[in-house]
Amino acid sequence: MSHVFIIAEIGINHNGDLNIAKQLIDTAVDAGCDAVKFQKRTVDKVYTKEYLDGPRESPWGTTQRAQKEGLEFGAPEYAEIDQYCKKKGIEWFASAWDVDSQIFLRQFHLKYNKVASAMLVNDALLEEIASEGKYTFIATGMSTLEEIDHAVAIFEKQKCKYELLHCNSTYPMPVEEANLNLIPALRKKYGCNVGYSGHEKGILVSECAVALGATSIERHITLDKTMYGSDQAASIEPNELTEMVQNIRLIETMLGSGEKSLSESELITKKKLRG
Repeated sequence: MSHVFIIAEIGINHNGDLNIAKQLIDTAVDAGCDAVKFQKRTVDKVYTKEYLDGPRESPWGTTQRAQKEGLEFGAPEYAEIDQYCKKKGIEWFASAWDVDSQIFLRQFHLKYNKVASAMLVNDALLEEIASEGKYTFIATGMSTLEEIDHAVAIFEKQKCKYELLHCNSTYPMPVEEANLNLIPALRKKYGCNVGYSGHEKGILVSECAVALGATSIERHITLDKTMYGSDQAASIEPNELTEMVQNIRLIETMLGSGEKSLSESELITKKKLRG
């Protein structure tokens, strides 16, 4: 089996703190991940004024706006993240939640793009992403096959390479709802690589996804699941991430080539038992 691309989703689990973001990058590097991913929003484009004016208690204030803006990194922070990831030797990219954010990310010349599940039906954003021609991970949580068909058509029209991510957008996801058999089904239907983006507690589902042919694994990571934030409980801590990466690399070896052949050790046994 080929190398499974492992993405450590930092998302907004940095809580607007660049030092926490760097610690999470270090966690991903130490575990052996291939990339870290963030989320980028233009708050006034993604949310309505009525929503932003609504009440919400957070470390940044008492409104939804204060909370959303407190979680957003701007150009100075992302410039430092870009340099830090280059120094650490790990790729980074981000899922944009609006066209302005996608355009903002271009200044960093990232290798990959990501369509978040919530954005799969945003045609304007999909057109903008596909126009860049970068390898794009497309999360399929909350989506019907018809909606996936429509999104895929946009990327195929632009001749932009993509990989679907099987996903259940429940935070955290009950393991009984994983439906991992959809991974080979999506691969057969669309003829593309299919990965898995998980929001469940623990790491077993993600490891099983690899056994079913997932070409990438994306998991939210956190320093501590009890930290402030809506995504923390559905994230995995450093020790879990390390164990998951190690197990995935072992599974890659166990899956083998799929061709029937006798190993050297089996040939020795054959000679003993069959003469």
